[in-house]
Amino acid sequence: MTCSESSKQAMMSGWQFQNSEQPVPSREELASSFTIKARPSTDIWAKPPSTHRFNAPVLYKTMPLASFQRARVRVSAKWTTLYDQGGLILALNRRGGGHDDSDKDRKWIKAGIEFVEGMPRCSTVARDRWADWSLSPLPPGGQSAGDSAGADDEGDGVGVTIEMERRARDQTLWVYAVGKDGARTPMREVTWLFEDEEQLECWVGVYVCRPSSAAELGDLYVSFSQLDI
Repeated sequence: MTCSESSKQAMMSGWQFQNSEQPVPSREELASSFTIKARPSTDIWAKPPSTHRFNAPVLYKTMPLASFQRARVRVSAKWTTLYDQGGLILALNRRGGGHDDSDKDRKWIKAGIEFVEGMPRCSTVARDRWADWSLSPLPPGGQSAGDSAGADDEGDGVGVTIEMERRARDQTLWVYAVGKDGARTPMREVTWLFEDEEQLECWVGVYVCRPSSAAELGDLYVSFSQLDI
């Protein structure tokens, strides 16, 4: 696919990449499965006193924050290195402004799988002023992606389905891990996301990070499937 064809496809589908030169997946791939890669030293993170990072690949579409209701995807990979991660992301931007003036100002929520202390775990990070990070075990049935939609061409991996949903009765965002039986395990409630939503747009999509700086690691490949926004 040429660059012009990729740009045309992105405009037609409404999907775009940030921090990646990969072509935007086709409509057929978005509806079934696709893979995103991240180089070493890529991350989405904010920590006092001065760490602000937003250089990881993000595949997203833009919408008014007031229109957001739900996002869901299955994510899987061969997670091997500390802080390898991938999943859903929702990032806030000023309406009509494209995106915030700098990564220092951007608020976001990401949720998916992260490799910590020798194993993959469900991970949620909510960044208002700084990032707050929480971990939880994978739900039953999440340990093998080989028999699930979304297993990549690299071989069997570990996968989970992640869901973000607006709860209408109190206008908060809930993050869930979804088991093979469809049962949802609550991972996080984010209370501040929809404040001033009429003045905000959001990026909604998926991300991949490989924060380790060890160049010999090569790229991290993460497979996504069943994407629904």
